[in-house]
Amino acid sequence: LPKAAIIFNATFIRPAKFYLNGFSNIPHVKYYYVFLCFVYIMTVVGNCFLLSVIYLVKTLHTPKYMIVFNLAFTDLCGSTTLIPKVLDTFLFDRRYIVYEACLSYMFFVFIFAGMQSWTLVTMAYDRFIAICFPLRYHSIVTKPAIAAMLLFCWFCLSSVIAVTVGLINRLSFCGSVVVQSFYCDHSPVYRLACNDTSINNIMAWIVFIIILCIPLILISLTYVSISIALARIASAEERLKAMKTCTSHLMLVAIFFLPVVGTNITAVVSYIHPNARIINSSLTHTIPALLNPIIYSLKTEEVMNSIRKLFTEQCFLQSEIRYVNMF
Repeated sequence: LPKAAIIFNATFIRPAKFYLNGFSNIPHVKYYYVFLCFVYIMTVVGNCFLLSVIYLVKTLHTPKYMIVFNLAFTDLCGSTTLIPKVLDTFLFDRRYIVYEACLSYMFFVFIFAGMQSWTLVTMAYDRFIAICFPLRYHSIVTKPAIAAMLLFCWFCLSSVIAVTVGLINRLSFCGSVVVQSFYCDHSPVYRLACNDTSINNIMAWIVFIIILCIPLILISLTYVSISIALARIASAEERLKAMKTCTSHLMLVAIFFLPVVGTNITAVVSYIHPNARIINSSLTHTIPALLNPIIYSLKTEEVMNSIRKLFTEQCFLQSEIRYVNMF
């Protein structure tokens, strides 16, 4: 226990700092952090580029690309919340983190992870309406409707996660302050407490259900409905064309959900080494944010055409400026 622990009524103990343990006994682990640094740089470049394209090209100012913009923004913020702090903690061996900073860290990591999940649900809703109710699409999926859905997700997730993180303040940490994770993860932190953690355990399950289970169920139901709607289309060519509009979204869903679901199933049925769990968790938090803008830039014809148009306009503008300067 750190010397600077704050003690209330001799029974309530709040540590001044937590110690982030990270990996244990892995040789050349710094190369992994260098890899994460590279991932972060590419994530920032990719997401900033996609945000810029959507902002600058007027034809992309549609409800669908409001959702894509929100996903890129969430990916950028989520990576910025997590990776620079991880690099600072382990590359420069600054493993102690102030108690209040730890809780803030936890809140922001969870809110952005949650918004990634629910933005994918909103994308699934957009595809569901586009394929199942194509004639009513523009009257149902409007900018105000999508803005309201996204704001509702932000508000609800912020409230639930704020309560979850806030309940850690009622815990007393009278033993170890070593967090067995690479960031201030909720379960490794609250399990260090020496008083009743049953409410924290319940909240951990609620957050797990809200961030992972419900979104995955809703997306699955959406694609069952889409499959039924596509089965009714007589032409195989039309079916393929409709399904192509879903491929990018399905790839994003697979990249985000499969590693997390796989890890949790494995943890229930067998033992996972802490190092393996940390590698899986860190990649799950970072790789989707790297791949999302690449998938949406390269797999979506509309975005590619917008990039070409923007590039052509910029080249034309530059040539006009050079021409004017000659005279």
